[in-house]
Amino acid sequence: MSALDATDKALLDIIQADFPLVPRPYALLGERLGIGEDEALERVRRLRREHIIRRMGANFQSKKLGWVSTLCGAKVPAEAMDRFCELVNAEAGVTHNYEREHKYNIWFTFIGPSRAYIQERLDSITAQTGVPILNLPATKLFKIRVNFRMGDEE
Repeated sequence: MSALDATDKALLDIIQADFPLVPRPYALLGERLGIGEDEALERVRRLRREHIIRRMGANFQSKKLGWVSTLCGAKVPAEAMDRFCELVNAEAGVTHNYEREHKYNIWFTFIGPSRAYIQERLDSITAQTGVPILNLPATKLFKIRVNFRMGDEE
């Protein structure tokens, strides 16, 4: 993995909170950073390859779209970990998936069109892995915006 230079850090600051929604976003990013469009795109590609950027996509307020969300936990044995995580990560509604040092060692969030749909998908994962999933539907949603400042600017 290469070290992040000042341009990489500035790029990460921009794309976390202000990714341009224009026909040629990398041209605009490049302009803002003082580099060319091709270099801006290649930097993002490199940061993705190096797993510094894990995901790029829009964030929607699922409740305003009529969808529901849930927090899920599971006690996944080591021998089932790869398959379990593969199935969880393949679900389009899974937005986060983390391993923790706890008896419930896998936690993930799942957003879907209905509680029944989510439960059906969780049941499918359990049927394929033998791992029961704790389903904790959100009753009140708290959204905290977090941006990780990379550059030197205040």
